[in-house]
Amino acid sequence: MGSNSELPIVVVGGGLGGLCAATGLGNDGHPVLVLEQAAEIEPIGYGIQLGPNVFKVFNALGVSEQVLAASNLPPALVMPDADSGKTLIEVSLTSPTYKERFTHPYVVIHRADLHNVLLEKCQQTPNVELSVNTTVTGFEEAGDHVKVICADGKIIKAAALIGADGLKSRIRQALGHKDELVPNGYVAHRTLIDMKDVPKELAHTEDVVLWAGPGYHVVHYPLRHSSIFNIVSVFRNPATGHGENPEGYAKDLEQVYANAQPVLKKLLSMMNLDRRWVLSDRDPIRNWTRGRVTLLGDAAHPAYQSFAQGAGMAIEDAGCLVKILQQTNYDYEKAFIDYEKARVTRAARLVLESRLLWEFYHAEGLARDVRNQEISERTPDDTYRCLNWVWSGDPLLRSA
Repeated sequence: MGSNSELPIVVVGGGLGGLCAATGLGNDGHPVLVLEQAAEIEPIGYGIQLGPNVFKVFNALGVSEQVLAASNLPPALVMPDADSGKTLIEVSLTSPTYKERFTHPYVVIHRADLHNVLLEKCQQTPNVELSVNTTVTGFEEAGDHVKVICADGKIIKAAALIGADGLKSRIRQALGHKDELVPNGYVAHRTLIDMKDVPKELAHTEDVVLWAGPGYHVVHYPLRHSSIFNIVSVFRNPATGHGENPEGYAKDLEQVYANAQPVLKKLLSMMNLDRRWVLSDRDPIRNWTRGRVTLLGDAAHPAYQSFAQGAGMAIEDAGCLVKILQQTNYDYEKAFIDYEKARVTRAARLVLESRLLWEFYHAEGLARDVRNQEISERTPDDTYRCLNWVWSGDPLLRSA
């Protein structure tokens, strides 16, 4: 490329946040190069939940209609006690109060379907180039540009570098953060089953349901216009020496969910146990940025799944970053510092409150009794108020 103004903004990582950032920047007329280490940018995964906060970004990108077309709109969030079966709270996602407060819907969608929407939009954006099979190992700052260093020895000159490379971000490490992921002692199994195989006696099959048990929870909801059913089983790893294999995992589930409702155990008997995810986060950090380099999404602020906002925060990051770059006329160093200042407290709050909510979900003994009593005294409006700071979105985006 010729002058420095023509150098691309390099985005490392072709996930949800990276694609949103690339599309937003490309729509604004800037050349963008997305570098993905996989052989192809391939949509994978299970179901994810998206709060109303993400639609402010989707509107700006012009993908809201496509996302909604691929989504289920659950009527409610429901939290039953996994042992007693009693519904502790049920919060409408379609009530007039919800709509007045949050405007946009709460949706569930297969991650691959969302990724496809964003990938297609990114591919249609004239200023964006996608490059696969490219592993970025680090960078060098060079005054008015950044040298992006690849594993194959290639060096790419960039106007700026955005690290959207996930939990094990190399860009984060290159910025000097040597902190390790912190496991919380819990593991997860994820499964998709055909809707026709869902036990007939299971209630709330169209809702987002979180069964809260002592040291465990189970989440389920429908996907792809209720043709399939997404199940996530999360529990404190009993570490009983059953072994890292499906047979050992099955024994773990049998032990952990011994006192759960029969219908829940029936559902869990359908789990695919080929893979187990170890759950972790990182302590919040203040500094995501140096010069013309910054971080986005899980590379900056990985959190527990308590608020179902991992994707949401990455998408918000992308929307805010694009908006601040526009406001500063692409003064990268100023924009990246402003972006960090705008996002760091909100992201840290999500990480820290996710830890608190995690304990709330998994309370045991007398603490569980107290939790159940406290929830029984809540109204739906109480829950809306508790979630308002999350679902109303970043203040920078609220006019979207």
